[in-house]
Order: sequence, then structure tokens, then C-alpha cells
Amino acid sequence: MLYYPTFAVNYAGAESFWLPNEGQRLKVWHISGNSNSALIYFGGNAEDVSINIPQFKALFSDYSIYLHNYRGYGGSTGAPTENGLVSDARALFDYLQEKHTHITVMGRSLGTGVAIALASERPVHRLVLVTPYDSMTHLASTYYPFFPVSLLLKDTYDSLSRSAGIDIPTLMLIAEHDEVIPRRISESLSSALNSEHTTVVVINGASHNTIESFPSYERAITAFLD
Repeated sequence: MLYYPTFAVNYAGAESFWLPNEGQRLKVWHISGNSNSALIYFGGNAEDVSINIPQFKALFSDYSIYLHNYRGYGGSTGAPTENGLVSDARALFDYLQEKHTHITVMGRSLGTGVAIALASERPVHRLVLVTPYDSMTHLASTYYPFFPVSLLLKDTYDSLSRSAGIDIPTLMLIAEHDEVIPRRISESLSSALNSEHTTVVVINGASHNTIESFPSYERAITAFLD
């Protein structure tokens, strides 16, 4: 119930390449920018990351953009697991570190757990978290309060425990009317992050799946990355 893999698609507005890791082939969309800075994007649990290409081209024109298809998503081989997704994130970062001076990491929903895991282990320049959660265990317990989710859930994405290792500029974007990730769960994570480095912006009127359509969302990201 955690993963909803997407089909492979063709997109004329971006190149793609294959990244090998642990016997898998991972498809990564690439939009070439005009600087040494890169941005890696990790999407949601049912997201075709290629849908972000037009908006990201406009928002991040000075960046080389890399949109990662998880194992089993968008043509990548394998099946998604937390260990696999985090391993693949490390592999992509290490590969890009040889090409770029600064690497910003952006995650949305499920992808915020991948992004935080990566930022706790690698020298990420900046971190953008869209509709984040503190842990998948906490989130699942709000949906299934009478089940022992802590015993049943294999992939916990415990961003709360990893937050102590995050000491870089971080932007957290919360949808005011998020119907998937309750606001208190996002705020639990924000309270654990270093307040000196963390900016929290609530996008008024937004829901979980509409947040990217609000001008205030775009303004917050561009101001943070300026």
C-alpha cells in the first residue's frame, strides 16, 4: 500500500540516462542548466516525476535538474524498498558529485524521506521538503490506529531520527489543507530540525496534490534558492 509504481513514458523536453546500482538500471530524467549547480528530485509514492519537467525548467533555469525514477517506476528495474531507494539516492548523488560543485536535493511526500536520508549521509548543499512527514510509522498510525503498524511496517522512513544530522539550509513547504499528511505530522518534523537553518512556509489554500499549482509555492522555492 506504500508504493504505486508508474509506467515508463517518453518525454521530448528532456534527456534521460540509465544509472546502474546493485544490479538495477535506474532511469533519470536530465534537464541541462547553465551552471555548476544541480538539483535532484525525489517524487511521491504514485508520482510520474516527468510531469514536473515544464515547471522545473522555468523555476530552476540555472540548475542542471535530475528527476529520479525509483526502482519499479518510470522504466527503472526492480521493486521499491526503503533500503533500495536510499541506496539508489546515494549512487545518484555520488555520480553527480563528480560533475557539479553544489547539489540541492528536493523531495515531495514519500520522497522527503529519501531526501532526508540522503542529506544525513552526503554533503547536500540545500534541502527542499514538500509535504513532508516525520516517519511513515507515525503517518500510518493515523490511518490505522487499531493496528500495530510499528510491527507490520517494513519501510519506516524515519526522518525524525535522521533529522539530527541535518545542518544545512532547509525549506519545508506544508499544504494548509493537506488531506494525506496531517499538518501536525509535518510540524513534528519541522520542530526537530535545526531552527537556525530551517524555513517553514505554509501554502494557504493548498491540498496535498495541488500545492505545486500555487504561485506562493513557486515564490517560496525561488526565494530560498536565490
